[in-house]
Amino acid sequence: MDFTTLLMSFGNTAYTVIVFIIALSIIVTVHEYGHYIVGRWSGIKADVFSLGFGKVIWSRKDKRGTVWQLAALPFGGYVKFAGDANAASAPDAHAVEGLSPDEARHTMPGAPLWARTLTVAAGPVFNFIFSALVFVAVLFTMGKSGDVLIVDEISKMPIEVGIEPGDEIVAIAGTPVPEGLEGYSDFIASLPHEMSLPYTVLRDGVEQTVEAPHPFPARIDEFSMKSAAKDAGLETGDMITAIDGVEVATFGDLLAYFSNFKGGEATLTVLRDGQTFEAKMTPRQRDLPLPEGGFETRYMIGIAGGTYFTIGSVPVSFGEAISAGVGQVWAVISLSLSAIYNMSIGAISACNLSGPVGIAQVVSSAASVSVSSFFLTIATLSTAIGLMNLFPIPVLDGGHLVFYAYEAVRGKPLPDRAVGVMMTVGLVVILSFMVLGLSADLFCV
Repeated sequence: MDFTTLLMSFGNTAYTVIVFIIALSIIVTVHEYGHYIVGRWSGIKADVFSLGFGKVIWSRKDKRGTVWQLAALPFGGYVKFAGDANAASAPDAHAVEGLSPDEARHTMPGAPLWARTLTVAAGPVFNFIFSALVFVAVLFTMGKSGDVLIVDEISKMPIEVGIEPGDEIVAIAGTPVPEGLEGYSDFIASLPHEMSLPYTVLRDGVEQTVEAPHPFPARIDEFSMKSAAKDAGLETGDMITAIDGVEVATFGDLLAYFSNFKGGEATLTVLRDGQTFEAKMTPRQRDLPLPEGGFETRYMIGIAGGTYFTIGSVPVSFGEAISAGVGQVWAVISLSLSAIYNMSIGAISACNLSGPVGIAQVVSSAASVSVSSFFLTIATLSTAIGLMNLFPIPVLDGGHLVFYAYEAVRGKPLPDRAVGVMMTVGLVVILSFMVLGLSADLFCV
């Protein structure tokens, strides 16, 4: 490896780490602020609001006596309420000793059960609300595709593109564009599987026919995590023209080929900047969610495609955006629970689990695509982290909610000794999951 390659590799790694820290800091701030503000509204005093762990590099105390601080290890955060023994909110058995009833009321262990429950639940809830707001904002800002096929922007292509921004496409390969774009996906699927097709367009009010690529070409838009294609040196914008000597004209052809792939090495013929070359790679097994539920195991090379031109958008109503945003949060939750269940029963591989390295790569790739893609990824991760924190594992918010449920039923809290043992067990479980995720990052291909 020469110095230039080494420098580029270091630069890419540094970029990935920085972008990951920014994304994680946003998610953690939202989560912890949920705890803080609901705790404050509920009359519980916060001693420390920390973004990061370890040595404090900056701090400030506000008028309410809360210390706001940045710490050296930016991989998490916490709110330490009055009466907490540590950052994990383990109760301090002696916290309320010697305090008046009014003073004890403003500590975590001395607060009413409803106040403690709302404060703990607020972290995950704020994650869900934040995610929905991001989904809503992106959709409300960017709009949705209109009902007329007017070309907005065209991506760089390695072959000639006859259409231009502003063209209204009225037919492709002699097939009229469906009115109102109803059944647009079926329309695209019905087109001839050829690399170039005749387009009938209205340009400056004049109808004319031009040659342009198939709307859904076998072109790389982006890479997925642990991509065999990226590892083989392919780049975004590359067009795949053949696999193992079998010609592919569309992304659908590519998907169809690998849906029947049985493993081993594949040789791709790739077109880049007018030059053709071959790239060898070994497709990797992936478990994909099915529309009807469950998962399907397939071999994939880790790329995503799409149309090479965007369609002019139209505004959406605020109601539509809210409905879609909430629906997207629920979709992430449902898919996450389905994946966890299927991994737990061995229906899909544990390699589908992502650790910090894999997540950092996903966030970095999203940031490289666009600002909106970056924030959509943050919103998805925020939902996943909110869900994870609701799992009934001591140390996590869900574990504390289980303790409070016990207290509500029995009329008294769990003994401090039992809580301490369970917190230790919970910490071991969390660390085990972290090791499993990191192992998937490092050893799964």
